[in-house]
Amino acid sequence: MPWSNQNGGGGPWGKPGGQSPWGQGPNGGGSNDFEGLLRRGQDRLKRVAPGGFGGRTIWIVGILLVFAWLGSGFYTVGPNEVGLNMVFGRYTSKTAPGLNYNWPFPIGAVAKPAVTDRNAIDIGFAPGGGRRNSGDNTLNDVPDESLMLTGDQNIADVKFRVIWQIDPVHPEDYVFDVRHPRKTVKAVSESAMSEIVGHTPIQGLLTADRSKIEPAAEEFIQNILDRYKAGVKILQVQLLPVDPPQQVIAAFKDVTVAQQDKDRLQNVAQAYANKVVPEARGNAARIIQDADAYRSQTVAEARGQASRFDQIYQSYKLAPDVTRERLYLETMEKVLGGAHKIILDQKGGQSVLPYLPLSALGASSAQGSHK
Repeated sequence: MPWSNQNGGGGPWGKPGGQSPWGQGPNGGGSNDFEGLLRRGQDRLKRVAPGGFGGRTIWIVGILLVFAWLGSGFYTVGPNEVGLNMVFGRYTSKTAPGLNYNWPFPIGAVAKPAVTDRNAIDIGFAPGGGRRNSGDNTLNDVPDESLMLTGDQNIADVKFRVIWQIDPVHPEDYVFDVRHPRKTVKAVSESAMSEIVGHTPIQGLLTADRSKIEPAAEEFIQNILDRYKAGVKILQVQLLPVDPPQQVIAAFKDVTVAQQDKDRLQNVAQAYANKVVPEARGNAARIIQDADAYRSQTVAEARGQASRFDQIYQSYKLAPDVTRERLYLETMEKVLGGAHKIILDQKGGQSVLPYLPLSALGASSAQGSHK
């Protein structure tokens, strides 16, 4: 029953100036304000429905409220997002960018992850004085993350960045299957890099193997996240400069210099060996060839002398006297051929030329022929 505002009523308490149930009059403070608020609300309702709230009005208002509630189920998905529809908290479907519909609250709900946005996680360092994403360009080490054991039992300071995005094919895995996606990606990336570094010598890590580590780490991280059904797609792994720890970097540089000196000395020794060994092998081959030639010559001469002896023996058997005389003459020719000879004529008596120096004559005739 509505309150009466007529003069005879005196307000809701029966008479003007009557005391309210809160112990104050109409001008006493809080009760007056509350009553005024109720009156104003009553007046507005009368203007909307002059005939009072009947059954028809209630139905109309109810239908309007139902339509308004159903209309609240329309939602918009941005171009970089994917809509994930839920009914009573259970994932039901996926929607594309644009205007879409789902059951309104509290029956339905919509999650809209940004699947095309690129995210980066820094491991081993933090920009801006140790505060990640602070906008400062300075890099600060995080030793708990960056120090890793290499394959040759050395310690390396490894810093790298992982660039990733939500998998547009399975965004529901990212939203519903992983409680802390960024922490999961960071932990998996750190573990995978530690595994790869643990099988790589530090020299390779500092030089040639860097180009192989990045794709290997990217594939390794992606395989682990796929097994977890994390709904994350790894785009790139960027390996930053790798150095020994600051505490041992001076000693490591000394070791590197010593290694370089060792390699240089080995190269010098190898060059000397490449020069000396071929020469020694050439001399050895020459000596062997001379020995073979001397052996062949000696054997041939021996065989020739044996053959000559056989021929002389055959001739001796046929004519012993003649062969004996020929051998004597040939022997005397060999013995006296190079000696100084003087012929003395003992039978000539008082001959004008008692001797003849054949050697001097032969030398004078030889000089005359040269002239």
